[in-house]
Amino acid sequence: MKEILDEESKKALVAYRIQRAYETLREAEVMIRESFYNAAINRLYYACYYATVALLLKYDIQTQTHNGVKTMLGLHFISTGKLPVKVGKTFSTLFEKRHSGDYDDFVYCDEEMVNNLYPQAETFINSIQELIRDKE
Repeated sequence: MKEILDEESKKALVAYRIQRAYETLREAEVMIRESFYNAAINRLYYACYYATVALLLKYDIQTQTHNGVKTMLGLHFISTGKLPVKVGKTFSTLFEKRHSGDYDDFVYCDEEMVNNLYPQAETFINSIQELIRDKE
């Protein structure tokens, strides 16, 4: 986002992004139930991405790309200890798996992988929401 938002608009956008994160997490549940595991990984990544974008917006940290979002998360929240390394690693893992699943040939995510990553993604989003609350 390049435009400058007033506080009320920023607060509304942060809330919207967190809402989108939780909705997208529910979309992943549908994909898992229907055995669309690559799509589930995509939805888990985007759920975490929306939450991370909300966090960066809350802290007035601007990015232009998905890689920039990952970099700023690491720089401002993981390396500073505001977010545990284990929790932050979830975003990096989903970033890589989503990219590979969407763009590489013959890449198949399986049920075990998705069932392992789903609770990690949920923990990640909850942790991000706590960081946002702490800033209020």
